[in-house]
Amino acid sequence: MVSPAFRSPLRRAALALALVAGVPAFAQDAGDNQAGNQSANQLAARNAGQAVGEVVLIPNRVIYPGETIELAALKQVTLIPGKHKPDAVATLEQELQGKVAKRTLLPGRYIPTAAIRDAWLVDQGAAVQIYFTVGALTISASGVTLQPGAAGDLVKVRNVDSGKIISGTVMGDGTIMVSAS
Repeated sequence: MVSPAFRSPLRRAALALALVAGVPAFAQDAGDNQAGNQSANQLAARNAGQAVGEVVLIPNRVIYPGETIELAALKQVTLIPGKHKPDAVATLEQELQGKVAKRTLLPGRYIPTAAIRDAWLVDQGAAVQIYFTVGALTISASGVTLQPGAAGDLVKVRNVDSGKIISGTVMGDGTIMVSAS
């Protein structure tokens, strides 16, 4: 049995170790939820009568750069009442599902919004259709992307016929829309 005089320093050392290791000291598991997709309402109903903290998603395993984030790789935790998530972190299913990690995401840590990106719609070197539209006039050409891009990104494209490099916006269907400059 540990003496009461030794217990306090032991607890302080364990807390300090948890803080240094990056374990969220102010979170508790939301339960054994296989896919980590239990809703906040279900958690509130389960904990009826108790003060419930904010529910957030964090990785339950290492997620490597370039890997698509799936709900199975995340777990749901409830922050201790009175504690709030830091700014500029993604903790909701809508913010994370289908995104791609830009850097290594560690288990038990928040996911910074700067560490995730949308999945590429066009890869570097992909053959694409380039469109230029003014009023009723539409000009199309074949091109090759010089950089990857997600929907709404501005990317450089080489026109296959002329060899000219132009910039255009990636559209939702994977085509490139060029505007007059």
